[in-house]
Amino acid sequence: MTVDIRLDAETGSILAPWDLFGAFDLDGDRSRPFILRRDGEIDFGASAARRWRTNLRDLRVGVGARFQVYWNESDAGDYEVVKIARLGSRERRG
Repeated sequence: MTVDIRLDAETGSILAPWDLFGAFDLDGDRSRPFILRRDGEIDFGASAARRWRTNLRDLRVGVGARFQVYWNESDAGDYEVVKIARLGSRERRG
């Protein structure tokens, strides 16, 4: 799961109150883009049968922080932040 967010460097809180963009790569073969809504809903678009939810927005984001993704009312998965990339980090590799 990758999400494009802007963090407060001191508090680790998500600064953007608006919708965020991201993608899941569930099987290593194809990426599934989504919008993370303000209320924690993961929206895969109008053609998706149901929408997932997450508590990521309530998190103090940092490497090692844990959050949940709720696929339905009875099934969820635990996730852990493993990497935080700085803005423009790809361009600086050269």
